[in-house]
Amino acid sequence: MIFPRSLTKGDKIAIVSPSGRLQENSLDAAIKILTSWGLQVVLGKHVYDTNNYFAGQDSHRIADLQEAFDEPSIAAVLCARGGYGVTRIMEKIELNSIKKTPKWVIGYSDITALHLRLENQGIAGIHGPMGTSFSDGKAHSAIESLRDLLFNKTSKISAMEPGVRPGLVTAPITGGNLSLIVDSLGTPDEIDTQNKILFIEEIAEKTYKIDRMFQQLLRAGKLDKLAGLIIGHFSEIDEGSTPFGESWKEVITNIAQNYSYPLSFGFNIGHEPANYPVVIGGQYQLNVGPDMSTLEWIAPV
Repeated sequence: MIFPRSLTKGDKIAIVSPSGRLQENSLDAAIKILTSWGLQVVLGKHVYDTNNYFAGQDSHRIADLQEAFDEPSIAAVLCARGGYGVTRIMEKIELNSIKKTPKWVIGYSDITALHLRLENQGIAGIHGPMGTSFSDGKAHSAIESLRDLLFNKTSKISAMEPGVRPGLVTAPITGGNLSLIVDSLGTPDEIDTQNKILFIEEIAEKTYKIDRMFQQLLRAGKLDKLAGLIIGHFSEIDEGSTPFGESWKEVITNIAQNYSYPLSFGFNIGHEPANYPVVIGGQYQLNVGPDMSTLEWIAPV
């Protein structure tokens, strides 16, 4: 696995919009904070473009992302927001340059698709706060955690609730948004979960759809040989017009009940201000205990 170097003051960080469109000036807070870290912020040429749902035409979003990947002086690439759009341009992004000059790619939600492609090509990425996250005052702690990861190679997340199935494991980590993980199945970027810690988060889905997507992961064998399973934020999940009969937590617990690997809910990962960064492809120690759980990155030397 290729791990980009830590950032230092004076480095350049690009902000690009590979997915949904932005509101004007919605990156002002990100620019201010990143600049205060001593970074030089480079905005993609089309970052504020609009094309219906998207942040500009597919070709323009491809161009901005590819330029950020290709430019050797760029040390990190921060995605402006999620939404939808990355899978439309996935096959057009060329990764040879980012392999030669590794740089951190940061984002979550729709950016899960890009992270899975990078991981399958042996490049680590960061599931974490995006450009628009910086304007939310409640995200301060997660933003500072991202800073520590980028500059100091430190990352630790705690879940302050009892573990469903306690255990201690050390393994590579993969995951992201549930819908995008399921979307990857049957594609060249299909998620590889074997002998890995899998983390999952989701937003704005009905309980029966959570069940359907986990059943698909089960049928595809993606839950069979995990080192561990951790669940982040499942935000704005509702029953719909017909009650499902189980909560979303019960859905996941019941589907995973026949396995023996550690399982815990309550990690601050996903569509909430407390969205702490995770190094996809990184080696992590997961400690699921009776009262709380921790997830800590074992950074390469």
